[in-house]
Amino acid sequence: MVKRLLSANSSEILAMSAAELKQSISASEGRVVLSENVSARESFVGDITNAEIARAFGADMILLNGIDVMNPVVSGLPKSGESFVNELHRLVGRPIGVNLEPVDETASMAEDRLEIEEGRKANLKTVQKIEEVGLDFVCLTGNPGTGVTNQAIEQTIRLTKENFSGLIIAGKMHGAGVTEKIIDLETVQSFIEAGADVILVPAVGTVPGFDETELKEIVQEAHKGGALVLSAIGTSQESSDEDTIKQIAIQNKICGVDIQHIGDAGYGGLAPVENIFALSKALRGMRHTASMVARSINR
Repeated sequence: MVKRLLSANSSEILAMSAAELKQSISASEGRVVLSENVSARESFVGDITNAEIARAFGADMILLNGIDVMNPVVSGLPKSGESFVNELHRLVGRPIGVNLEPVDETASMAEDRLEIEEGRKANLKTVQKIEEVGLDFVCLTGNPGTGVTNQAIEQTIRLTKENFSGLIIAGKMHGAGVTEKIIDLETVQSFIEAGADVILVPAVGTVPGFDETELKEIVQEAHKGGALVLSAIGTSQESSDEDTIKQIAIQNKICGVDIQHIGDAGYGGLAPVENIFALSKALRGMRHTASMVARSINR
């Protein structure tokens, strides 16, 4: 058995396999915070990484967005390049993941398509690269306007499962520019069958029409299939006021999600630090928040 992520030391967290990390998250009973940040943008404090800032304010997992894994740049990192994962592990002592985008060139678009670098797209080369550099998890999702579809995500989950030993998170935070339903039970089932460890869904209160009833059904279906659920604030509401963040946190915890994500739409490509802190306190109270932010990464 593993220690719950909520109270584990960095040395214990970084020694976990993907299966152990998944169990550690599950054992934390909905009290895990994932912070996303834009890796190449100048960080909020400039000479340190957004990952360090997010961890200091309560993040348990760090997700890098917009990173070209073939030519990685992380602002504020003393050593970038292919050693970026080892450096971030050393600095923050937390699981590190990246977004890869399963772009569907045939998708029916609701807006102009945003073209992205090949190193940000989900394909065999990028999946092999994230395995090579030792990332702990990958998030197969789409940024606004990139043309990512659920069908492409499902296909990419299968490819990733064959070539990556880390945790696989899959789903959409919003439409990603495509005219299709963001998530439904059939899609959840297809993702789990393909090999997803964590189903990503929009947080209740972030996209129109997605409510508590739908989320509860998805959580029950995912848990029945052995998967976890991550709810994402990926609609720039991560830069709203603290009360909005707390409302979203409690609504989604009631629905049973395992991880709560907070996006990168703040100064320097990071959610406002007070909102990361507010999310942490709402989900687990001051005691466990203090444990997370004060526990030395040298333990």
